[in-house]
Parts: sequence; C-alpha cells; structure tokens
Amino acid sequence: MKKLSYLIIGLLTVSLVSCKKDFFDVNKNPNSPTTSSMTPELLLPRALHLTAARMSVSMDYAAHWTGYWARGGNFGPTNPQEDYAITNGYQEGQWSGWYDLLFDVDQMEKKGISSNQPFYTGIAKVLKSVGFMYLVDQYNNVPYSKAFDLSNNILPPYDKGEVIYADLIKQLDEAVTLFKGINAGNLANNAGIATADIVYKGNAANWIKFANTLRLKLLLRQSQVSGFNGAAETAKIVANGGGFIGAGETANVQPTYVVDNGKQNPFWNAYKRLYTGAVADDYNRANNYVLGKFRNNNDIRYQYFFSAAATPVSGNTYYGYNFGEILPSSDPYKSINSSDVAGPGLAKSAGQAQWFFTSVESLFLQAEATQRGWLSGSAEAVYNAAVTESFTYLGVTNATATATTYLTSARPIVDWATATDKVNLIVMQKYLALTGINNFEAYVDYRRLGVPTDLPLSLAPGRSGRVIPKRLMYPTSEYQYNAAAVGAEGTINPQTSTVFWDK
Repeated sequence: MKKLSYLIIGLLTVSLVSCKKDFFDVNKNPNSPTTSSMTPELLLPRALHLTAARMSVSMDYAAHWTGYWARGGNFGPTNPQEDYAITNGYQEGQWSGWYDLLFDVDQMEKKGISSNQPFYTGIAKVLKSVGFMYLVDQYNNVPYSKAFDLSNNILPPYDKGEVIYADLIKQLDEAVTLFKGINAGNLANNAGIATADIVYKGNAANWIKFANTLRLKLLLRQSQVSGFNGAAETAKIVANGGGFIGAGETANVQPTYVVDNGKQNPFWNAYKRLYTGAVADDYNRANNYVLGKFRNNNDIRYQYFFSAAATPVSGNTYYGYNFGEILPSSDPYKSINSSDVAGPGLAKSAGQAQWFFTSVESLFLQAEATQRGWLSGSAEAVYNAAVTESFTYLGVTNATATATTYLTSARPIVDWATATDKVNLIVMQKYLALTGINNFEAYVDYRRLGVPTDLPLSLAPGRSGRVIPKRLMYPTSEYQYNAAAVGAEGTINPQTSTVFWDK
C-alpha cells in the first residue's frame, strides 16, 4: 500500500479507515464501507486523534536532527538519518500519511458544507491548515488546490508553498467566521459535535483561539522572507476578538485513551509502554546536547523531559548520547543505562490526553510576535509567562517559584536584560520548552532562524560534509504515479533546496 501514490491511497481511504479494529472505526459494517456512512460526526474523532498522533510521534527524525534525541547504546548506525544522505524513500510516510488523513478531512469539510454543519466545516478548515502546513514545511511545493479533485485531476499539479500558506491563512479566517456564527439556535444542527469534538467538546470560543494561534504560527514561519511583515495580518487576528491559546489552555485530544491494544495515548504507546506492559522504545534516548543545555543552566526540566536510567552506571542517573556517534562494543552504556525520552513531565499514563497545541508553544509564539512589534504589550512579560508555563506544564515541583528563580538568576541562555538578540533568546527558550513535545517546531526554527546557534552536526563517519537537510525529498511514489507534476519541480537537493520561508 505504501508504494501507491497518495491519490490512489486516498481513493481507498474509505476502506482503510474501516479495517482498523479500534474505537476510531467510522463505519457500522467494516465489510461494507460507503462514503455515505462517513458523516462528519464519525470522521471528526478519528481525524483529531490521528492529527495529534502524527504531530507527537511521527516527527522523531526532527528530534534527532535538532539535538533532542539520539540513538540508544544497543543500536548501530541509522542511515540516512545520521549521515543526512536523504533519499526519496526516507520518511516517505510523511507524504502518504498526511495526504491519507487530509483526504478524510476534505470529505468532512465537503459533507459539513452540504449538510449545513458549520462547526464541522470550521474544524475541517483548521485541520487542513495543520496538515498542509506540515507538508509545505517538509516539501515546499505540494498538490493543494487540486489535490482532492480526483474526478478531474487524478494527477494534480503542485502549488507553490507561499501560495498555499496564503490560502491557509484565509481558510483559518473563514473558520473563525464560522465558529463565531455558532449559536444556540444552530448548534443543534451540528449533530453530535459535543461528543465528536474530542478536543473542545463543541466549544466554539476555544476553536477560535486555536485557529488564531495557528494563524500566528503561519505568519511567524514567514518572518525571514524578504519584504514580509506580519503586522497587518496579525492585527486582523487581534481584531476578531477571539484571542490566542493562553496559560493552562493546552488543546488536548482525549477520546478516552485506555490500556488496550490500539487505544493507548499515542506518545505513551510509542515511547513508554505497550499495552502489554513491555518497554515501548529502546532506541530513542536523550541527546547530550540538550542535556548539557539544561544542566549548564541549572535547569531542572531535563528530569521531566527525560527519565532516570533504569539501571544507572557509575552513578550517571541521567545519561545521553551524541547524535551519529559510533560507540565501541566495549562501551558499558546500553539503553537500559540511559535516559528514555518519555520523562514524567510528558508520559504520565496510558490514559492521559494527547497534547495537540500546547499553551507553552502558544505563549512563545506570542512572545516572538510581540518582540517583532506585531502584537502590542511587553515582550519580556510574555517571555517570562511562556517560560513559567513550561515549568507548570511539566508539573515541576513549586513550578512558579522554580521558574522565577530560573528567570532571575544569571544564566547565559535565560537573561532577558543582557540578551543582544531577544528574538533568538525567545526561540532558544522555546526550543528547550518543546523538547519531545513538538520536535518538528525545533526543525522549523533551526531552518528559519539558525537557533540553536551552536547545534552540533551528526558525528556519523559517512556524513561527508553534509549538514542538516533543508527539506525532505519527494517520495518515490510521486515519481511513479505523478511523474509530470513532480518532474516540473526540477532537481531537488535536500542540502540546497529550501522551503520558501527558509531564506
């Protein structure tokens, strides 16, 4: 199935979503799937669950490239991830996975429009904006305007990344308008929204905050594009009066995760424990780079992002590795002697809600926008609030007091007053705060701003001068099934071909 183009996979999505035997099935009879059975009410929970799951567990390559994670001591080299020699087959599931999901979301949007269910239509616009943002951020130009017009465009052309971004901002504005139009009189027409919406339970005001915050993220992505100024568009967001995701307002997906096969919290299931109780992940371990950043700044959060070693060696309770390093067979540190990536601040239980868009990330986005002059107010105050929210979100003991001590002590990557580049300071603290939470955001910011400024390259012997890739390659399936369209994009070199906002 992975060898098929995303278009063919999209045509088969109706059957695929009915074949997985879990509590996200959308058809009453798995042997007789029909498009008519795919109502918005049935499509939405699965779309929300899968979107949050993809964001939280499918972007581990970004965690390795950006200094969060490294290969555990039990494993040999992992190429091309570690030598950056990216091929068309590397991470090709990013393409098919997002397009499979977006096909369902597109169906939900169309059905929401045809059945006059504006709440579902609005959420679909938000989810499409998330998915296509990830596609552009990884591939630049991708099929968009004709992507799901299968009857007329079975081999769709590619849209420019900047054009897609502009339309996503427009779609989010339209979503806000739809949410603002929801009232007691028309809410009932959105059948089952309070149950199907496994994020906000049908709270339109919260979806407005989500859409506004995502819109701000899309604008900040473009901060380095020549001639771009996000102030006017940010002013439009402020003008709608809906606000942004604030402290304590993390968007979480919760379909009632439980300890069972296919029903656990995605992050817990991927990196902590399987439903059988077995260890889920021996491979991903703490990277010495980020561990050093925390320790050298007396920052206790590493004990919440990472776990203490199950069996410490020589008293090294928290132990990490260097990305790409080849260790001798005599090295005593194996995975069991090192820190896993599902620390107590992230992996609390198999039944915990799955973060979708955290309050921590939102506050850092607002801090950067304020420092750039796009939002009014004190950038320092928002920065301090964002750092404090990170401590609170992780469940750090005496979080506010501990964060205050952290912020008011002399630390090289903390102090606002002495920072010569305050945007870089904000983004560096954002980098630390999103460890394991949003690995992809670190990859975006590194390409966009070069933060962290001292991020080490892979130690893989075969790296041969290559650096962290600027993008992914188009998957093999596109060259097999949509050759003319992808061929029109020319020769792609991940070392030099950039996403449009990476200037």
